[in-house]
Amino acid sequence: MQKHLALLFILTCFTIQLSAQQWKNVSTAFGVSHPSLNVFEWEGSYNDSAFRAFYVQVDTKDRSLHLDTDTTLYRRLTPMQFYNRLQSPLVVVNASFFEFRNNTNLNIIVRDGKTVAYNVHSIAGKGKDTLTYAHVLASALGMVKPNQLDIAYTYTDSALDKVYFQPNPMSTFRDSSSILPIKHSTLTNLKPWNVKWAVGGGPVLIRDGQIDISNDAEKKFAAKAINDRHPRTAMGYTKDGNLIILAIQGRMKGIAVGATLGETASLLLNLGCVEGINLDGGGSSCLLVNGKETIQPSDPTGERPVPAVFYIK
Repeated sequence: MQKHLALLFILTCFTIQLSAQQWKNVSTAFGVSHPSLNVFEWEGSYNDSAFRAFYVQVDTKDRSLHLDTDTTLYRRLTPMQFYNRLQSPLVVVNASFFEFRNNTNLNIIVRDGKTVAYNVHSIAGKGKDTLTYAHVLASALGMVKPNQLDIAYTYTDSALDKVYFQPNPMSTFRDSSSILPIKHSTLTNLKPWNVKWAVGGGPVLIRDGQIDISNDAEKKFAAKAINDRHPRTAMGYTKDGNLIILAIQGRMKGIAVGATLGETASLLLNLGCVEGINLDGGGSSCLLVNGKETIQPSDPTGERPVPAVFYIK
């Protein structure tokens, strides 16, 4: 039995090392010389499919780097337009999910300690569920203290002066009310979430150093859709405070097919993330480093305009 365990341990280590060897440091190709920020690329294959992805690793303990978010009101900008608006930051990446009708975020965005976009907690039913609403708490990643990151399930309301959170997902329920009041009986563990910045999305991909996809609780994708391969944007952090920003190219047969949510979670885990979260993907996925695209956006017209980004200066 001990021999089998030893062999399993060796094979596991080999798999992780092999995975790590796929990543190549391409910081100089993007003009990055900052010692606390590095850019890595993987181009080739992953799980026997064409694959291309980039990740940025950031040491959040370095106070010479400024991390924050930016958003618009009732309009969208391409990541490059955000890059110009923010006066050429080192990194720009798309953030929350959004709706096209009013060009507004569907998830929390906190900028410089102020909530500038709010979660949608009630999802209107369709078909046999018409006139009912499914209620959820959406996940977000934020900086709760200097150089301390956290992923939580958040409650927001424009009438409240604080963001509230709980560490575990809420059991989703459905009723005829179009709102989820903060005093609802299911919300018993909420506490103030004091964050300097935060980006919302979902579902959570990694909790406590293990893959734990909370799609059933967050209702982001239809059950089987999490196994479809698409462009992905995700963020996570390691136990020593490194922020990982991952962008996966997709929807390009023979070049880059994208990744499932499970594959995205595995990539974050192999990069040492103890917590990780999915952000808006598909045609919205875009990661700029020094104003240069890493992955190629999947929309034929190029970068999709979005209402919010995360950036590093």
